[in-house]
Amino acid sequence: MRIGMALNYSGGFKETVAELADYEKAGLDIVFVAEAYSFDAVSQMGYIAAKTERLQIASGILPIYSRTPTLLAMTAAGMDYVSDGRFTLGLGASGPQVVEGFHGVPYTAPLGRTREVVEICRQVWKRERLTYEGKHYTVPLPAGQGTGLGKPLKIINHPVRDRIPIVIAAIGPKNVELSAELAEGWEPIFYMPEKAADVWGASLAAGKARRDPSLGELDVIAQAALAIGDDVADWLELGRPMAALYIGGMGAKGKNFYNDLARRYGYEKEAEQIQNLYLDGKKDEAAALVPQELLEKMSLIGSEGHVRERLQAMRESGVTTVNVAPLGRTHDERIRLIERVRELAS
Repeated sequence: MRIGMALNYSGGFKETVAELADYEKAGLDIVFVAEAYSFDAVSQMGYIAAKTERLQIASGILPIYSRTPTLLAMTAAGMDYVSDGRFTLGLGASGPQVVEGFHGVPYTAPLGRTREVVEICRQVWKRERLTYEGKHYTVPLPAGQGTGLGKPLKIINHPVRDRIPIVIAAIGPKNVELSAELAEGWEPIFYMPEKAADVWGASLAAGKARRDPSLGELDVIAQAALAIGDDVADWLELGRPMAALYIGGMGAKGKNFYNDLARRYGYEKEAEQIQNLYLDGKKDEAAALVPQELLEKMSLIGSEGHVRERLQAMRESGVTTVNVAPLGRTHDERIRLIERVRELAS
C-alpha cells in the first residue's frame, strides 16, 4: 500500500514544499496537487519536481473543462519530462459552480468528455498524428469550422513515457465504472471501506469487465486524516467543517454529488438536514450534524492498533494507495506520523 498526501493549495506553498522534502525522506510515495480556483496546479507541480528526487507527483485533479484534451496531454508529457517520469495525470470533472462560474464553460457531458480526453491523451503520447472524431472533440477541426487550415500533427518532443498513468476522481456510478474501465487509478472522496462494495462494487465490476489487461490492476486511492495515539480523538472534529462544506454546500439542491454519496451511504436524513442548514448559512449547525460514524470510518485517527485495523480494512476493500493528511502540532510530529503509517502499511 502506497502512502500519499494532498498538498494544501490555499497558501504558504513554498513553505509547504520545503517540508515536502522531509516527507519524502520519511517514506511518502506520492503527492497530489489540487487545482480549484486558486493558483494553477501545473506551475506548482513543476516546482515540486525541482525540489524532490524520488517522490511521485500527481495532479489531484486537473478539471477536464479548463484545458483542451491536447493541452492536457502536452502538460502531462511536460510534467513527466521535468520530473524524470514521476508524473501521474489526475483528471476530474470538478463541478458546475467552478466550471461555469470561474471558467465560463458549460458543464456538459462529463462522462463522455472524460472518455474522449483519456483517448486523445494516449494518442498524443504515442506520437501519432492526431486525428480524432468524437462526439465532443474533433481534431483537427472538421471542414466548415474555423479557417479550414488545420492539419493532423504529432507532438514534437518525445515523451519520457508513451503511457503516463491516469487517475480519475469519481464517485457517481457511471463515472466510477468509466474509471475502472479506462484509467490506471481511481480516486473517490469520503471513502468508507465497510460500505465501498455496496456503493461502488457493481460499478467497479462492470468497468473492470471491459478493462484492457495492459492497464494492470486498478490503483484505488482513498483519503484519510491521520493521527496516531491514545489521546487524538479530538482531531476527528477537524473533519466536520470540510464534510459539511461538501455535503451541504458543494452544489445546489438536487445537484450535489457529495450529498448524493452521503445518501447512498445510508445517511439520507442527515444529508438533507446538513444541506438545508448549510444553504441557509448555518454552517456550524450543519457541521454538528455530520455523522460521527462517517468521520471515524473514513479516517486513520486513534491508537496504533486502531490505525492498523483501519489500514487493514482499507486494504481488504481494495485500497492500494492511502492519501493521508498528517495531523500534528509541529512539523516533526507530522514527519513521525508519515514514518509510522509507512511502517504500519507495509
